Amino acid sequence: MASKTTLPVLDTRALNRATLARQLLLTRAEMSAQDATEHLLGLQAQNVKPPYFQLHARLAGFGPAELAGLMESRQVVRMVTMRSTIHTHTVHDALTLRPLVQPARDREINYFRKGLVGVDLDRLAERAREFVEAEPRTMAEIREELLKEWPGDDPQSLSVAARCRLPLVQVTPRGVWGKSGQVRLTTLSEWVGGGGKGAGVEGGAEGGAEGGVEGGGPGGEASGIDDAVLRYLGAFGPASVKDMQTWAGLTRLREAFERLRPVLEVFQDENGVELFDLPDGPRPDAEQPAPPRFLPEFDNLLLSHADRSRVIPPELKGSSWTGNQAHCTLLLDGFLAGLWKLDGEKGGGKEGGKDGGTLTVELFSGVSKAGKAEIVAEGEVLLAEMGGGAGEVRFGSIRA
Repeated sequence: MASKTTLPVLDTRALNRATLARQLLLTRAEMSAQDATEHLLGLQAQNVKPPYFQLHARLAGFGPAELAGLMESRQVVRMVTMRSTIHTHTVHDALTLRPLVQPARDREINYFRKGLVGVDLDRLAERAREFVEAEPRTMAEIREELLKEWPGDDPQSLSVAARCRLPLVQVTPRGVWGKSGQVRLTTLSEWVGGGGKGAGVEGGAEGGAEGGVEGGGPGGEASGIDDAVLRYLGAFGPASVKDMQTWAGLTRLREAFERLRPVLEVFQDENGVELFDLPDGPRPDAEQPAPPRFLPEFDNLLLSHADRSRVIPPELKGSSWTGNQAHCTLLLDGFLAGLWKLDGEKGGGKEGGKDGGTLTVELFSGVSKAGKAEIVAEGEVLLAEMGGGAGEVRFGSIRA
């Protein structure tokens, strides 16, 4: 292993530009919504609209109907994966990434053991599978069904165990732009058909209680983890081992990085932390211009590194949250510079109403006249393409 003192240093701006390039945020990409969703390893999707706004910030010519069509044709799905949060994934990634993070889902069950005394988790998983595959069910319905067999146990613990043990997807119309619907769940295999059966690791990997992922030789589990490391670096690199562990919600990934070290570039940041990268990964000049970008709440750009200073200036740490509420964020010169909200939009994309609503932008510090003009221009694009028509961009406060 090379001494860290001999490794080339990537400063904060260099990391910023490299990450923005991987995230398709320096220049909007000529890429399909499906290809972009796969390149980004999924779109954070606790709420319905954020995946659409994530793609709008990254893709040329994107309209909400494109992703909505993928949802309705079951080419992308909404399910719990990284960090125990809902993501929108291509079917391929749903089938491969969910097993990768299964040890973390097993660990999550441990927090609810007091409410699962005497519960056979294999039996619970099978009972829940049969129930949701008969027809999509709400979480409340799953709880009620499981209480029939385990009436003395905690309802929430029973439903959490079912969610963790099974690869459950939220069925449409939930997640479709311009439509509404309850969260109803079925298994990934039932929703996408052939190829999905058995994709979820119902019993979890041995050792999952420690929350780790172990390699196991040249193929199988190890090759899957190694592929995920390479893809993570392609979307979020250059990055440290802890960065990827933060993104995935896993531990003990050092072994995979060490296996791959001979084929990776290795750097260090200004604090001496070792960073790995793909040899051909884009690392643009640190002074390359970065246009303003409006990102939705929970955008993975802001959540997928242990050290987020490559995007969030230290003095602004925590400023994109109020209590438990995450705000939509504005990037200026590649870094977090403000918050935004869209009120009164008609929705439905370019085919929506004529009034795109009001886009309010709150800046954390002063911005030049030229900078404000760029923000307004980008905001007007957002209003026209995502708000449903022409609207107003104004500067003010969005926090109570």
